[in-house]
Amino acid sequence: MTLIGHAVTCRTYFDFCSRVILNQTSGQRYQYVRAVLALVGVSAVFLTATACDDNPFAFNWDDVPDTVLLYSMARPELGLVSAYAFFDGVELEVEVPGATGQWDIAIDTRGGEIVMLPPPVLGIYTDAEIATFENTLLADVTEAPSDSLEYVSDQPVPVEFGNVYVIKTNRSPGSFGRSCRYHAKLEAVDIDPVGGTFIFRHVTNPVCNDRDLVPPN
Repeated sequence: MTLIGHAVTCRTYFDFCSRVILNQTSGQRYQYVRAVLALVGVSAVFLTATACDDNPFAFNWDDVPDTVLLYSMARPELGLVSAYAFFDGVELEVEVPGATGQWDIAIDTRGGEIVMLPPPVLGIYTDAEIATFENTLLADVTEAPSDSLEYVSDQPVPVEFGNVYVIKTNRSPGSFGRSCRYHAKLEAVDIDPVGGTFIFRHVTNPVCNDRDLVPPN
């Protein structure tokens, strides 16, 4: 049964119980009992969905890629965005106060090529990591690796056409006190080592700790 089905069933049961109990309740206790019943109804939906292996935190999302332009940290101009936070979907200046620990990759030019830098390469110790899928298409990468050995966090990752890169984001607080990491995949659209720019498109799964890189529906 779907989560909506569970909700309908529990809502029907909740309405029935509400009428029985509230008919026996009067005065100041009415609002209190109503609030308790509402909490029981919500809990029933959550527990029933969990018991049937539905993920109560899951929701549908789209995999239409977003396109991002970042500038190499090697460029001399001030105020250029060189870093990206995938869950928030924002470009950041690495040098700006307050940006430390808020991004997942930064772009630099090393050895004449554009590279992605996980934060630890710059001495910023977060959990963001990068995995590389060689000679593949963005649409063909449907799940982030589960093996931590497939990820890099302590060295530059050169970007090349024809590769797909999976990003496991920095850790951030989620709902119900959970610790969340999010997963994204990206591929190069334009790599310009001379001009110091990198354009890529990416798909990011907004569900906490879910390695799927395609929507559920």
